[in-house]
Amino acid sequence: MFKWRKRYISIIVAILLMLGTAMYIVDQSDFDMVEQTVEIQSPQGRLTGTLTVPRNHSGKLGLVLFIHGDGPIDSTHGEGYKPLWERLASIGYASLSLDKRGIGGSEGNWLDQSMDDRVVEAQQAIAWAKEQSIIDDSKIGVWGASQAGWVIPKLADKEHLAFSILVSPAINWLEQGEYNTRSQMAKDGHSHEEIQNQVSYENQIKEILKKHGTYEEYTKIAQEDDLISKERWNFIRKNFNSDATAYLHYFKTPVLLLLGEDDVNVDIVDTEQAYRKGIHPSSLLHVKIFSNTEHSMLPTSIAGSEWKQSLRFLFAPRSITRDGYMDEIEHMLTKLSL
Repeated sequence: MFKWRKRYISIIVAILLMLGTAMYIVDQSDFDMVEQTVEIQSPQGRLTGTLTVPRNHSGKLGLVLFIHGDGPIDSTHGEGYKPLWERLASIGYASLSLDKRGIGGSEGNWLDQSMDDRVVEAQQAIAWAKEQSIIDDSKIGVWGASQAGWVIPKLADKEHLAFSILVSPAINWLEQGEYNTRSQMAKDGHSHEEIQNQVSYENQIKEILKKHGTYEEYTKIAQEDDLISKERWNFIRKNFNSDATAYLHYFKTPVLLLLGEDDVNVDIVDTEQAYRKGIHPSSLLHVKIFSNTEHSMLPTSIAGSEWKQSLRFLFAPRSITRDGYMDEIEHMLTKLSL
């Protein structure tokens, strides 16, 4: 009887712990904001996305337009944008983020887009936002990560941006690619000879790109474990000449440049130098480099582990990015509002 009672109590305790854990997770994922599904009609087809606003607000709101990095990204970036959206809502800003073409309800295929196509798409999003009665069209700015670094400087020439927030933007597509190869392979423990062999192989591919080579020419030299799809090849062909250097002078409003010290994707030294040289007056630019931080503003300690990231986002989503990252954004936007 005693053993049965002890087992019964253990089961009850286990159930209560599971219920408590579930309630905690639900509470952590309840962000203090209102999300609205949006649809924008464009000549290139329908765009869908998410507009996030504070739960309680009066008067018009500033807006942050999110411009994604590389890949098939939905409007929430797999829920990853939500902690920042909540922080922005807390200081009176709405957030607008679109599904990439071919993702969610957006029509088309993001792999068919050039960086100029993405600039046009951002302009369409801004035009839509200006038509919304709750948005202050004098306080529309952008947040963009990685590949967005080839979009936002061009956008700054087309639209008046109240501010620009750039997270780990690259400068030159081809140079970034080699930097990524060398850095990642060195991090993974490859020898100097192995790294040089990989760089030489990738240089052969670059020569095909520079000569406007076909996918078939590429597959003749491509390594079997490195073979990309024809769609991806055509996307690279459209964009491999991307270089932000010539467009940085288009910034005429405040720019916040956020970089991670341990970024193996982007050469942050090159990026910082280019931004400091290209943006005038220099007072427009604020640079923050976070230690022990990688490309996506994640702490290096969890960046390489999907299960660590998943656990962090499950139990502490507002702490998944590097401490101080969202503070920098809030400080910039609050200062602009003074």
